Amino acid sequence: MVKVHGFDRAMLESLFGKVERVDEVIRLVASPSVSKPKNWRAYRALFVNRVRIEKGVRYWDKYKNALSRASRKYAVPPEIIIAIIGVETLYGSHTGTFRVMDALSTLAFDYPEAPNRATRMSYFRSELENALVFAKRSGVDPMSLYGSYAGAIGLPQFMPGSIMKYGIDFDGDGKIDLMHSPVDAIGSVANFLAMHGWQADEGLVFRARVNSEKQDWHAFEGESAAKFGLKTLESAGVFPEKSVPDSLFGLVDLENGDKPTEYWLGTCNFFAITKYNRSYYYAMSVVDLSREVRLARASR
Repeated sequence: MVKVHGFDRAMLESLFGKVERVDEVIRLVASPSVSKPKNWRAYRALFVNRVRIEKGVRYWDKYKNALSRASRKYAVPPEIIIAIIGVETLYGSHTGTFRVMDALSTLAFDYPEAPNRATRMSYFRSELENALVFAKRSGVDPMSLYGSYAGAIGLPQFMPGSIMKYGIDFDGDGKIDLMHSPVDAIGSVANFLAMHGWQADEGLVFRARVNSEKQDWHAFEGESAAKFGLKTLESAGVFPEKSVPDSLFGLVDLENGDKPTEYWLGTCNFFAITKYNRSYYYAMSVVDLSREVRLARASR
C-alpha cells in the first residue's frame, strides 16, 4: 500500500491496530454443513412480497427524477434499478452493521478452511486494498465504512472494487457515496448493468420447456451468458412456450424442491443481473419484483 498507492506506513499501522477479527464473519461465510434442496418459490417469497412491492412504489415516487435520468442515460428501466436495491437492502433499510475494515481483514487473512481458501483470501485482500484506496480518494476514514459481513457497502451493496469500477457521482456533489446518497446508488446500479451488457428493449426471460427424452439440453445448464440461438436450443430439446424475439439466450433452471423445475430462456439483460449476483434465483427475484412494482405503481 505504501509503494503502490502512496500510503503512510505509520498511518496504516495505527489503522490496522484498531482492526478486529470478527468470529461472526467467519461463521457467516462458512458453507452450511447441511445443504437444503433448492426451492425457487420459497426463495422468491423472501424478496417478492407486499412490503418490498409497496416500498418499491414509494421509492420510485420519491426518486422518480433520478430514476428517469438513469434510465435515459443507461437504458435500464427504473423498475430494475429499484428491484436490485429492494432485494439487496430493502431500499437502504438493511445496509449492514459490520465495519468493512474488520470484515475484509478477517476474510483476507483468516478465511475458514475450504478448498478455495487461498483464492478467496486473495480476493478479499484485493477488496481490502480497494477499500483503503476508495476511502483515501474520497477523503473518508476507512473505519467509518460499514457494510455486510463480506464487506459490501451501501444501498446497492457494492464491494469496494465495484465502487471503484462502476460507482458514479450521480447527484453531482463531487463524491461517490453509496451509503448515504440514493441518487448515487441509482446511477451506479444502472451504470453497473450497462457495463455488463444491458441492452435496451431486449427483454429479460421467456418461459421454456425441455424434452425430457433428450439429454443434449443438459449441456446448456449453468451458463453465465446468453449465447445460444433458438435453433440451437430447439435442436437440443429446449423450446419456448410462446414466440420469442430473434436473439441469443441462455437456459435458466429453477429447482422447486419436490415440485417440477421451472425452465426459462434468459436474455443478455437477465445475465447482466447475474453479474451482480451469480444466482439464477437472485436474478429472477429481481425480474419478478421489478414487474410487481411496475404493475402496482401503474394500477394506482
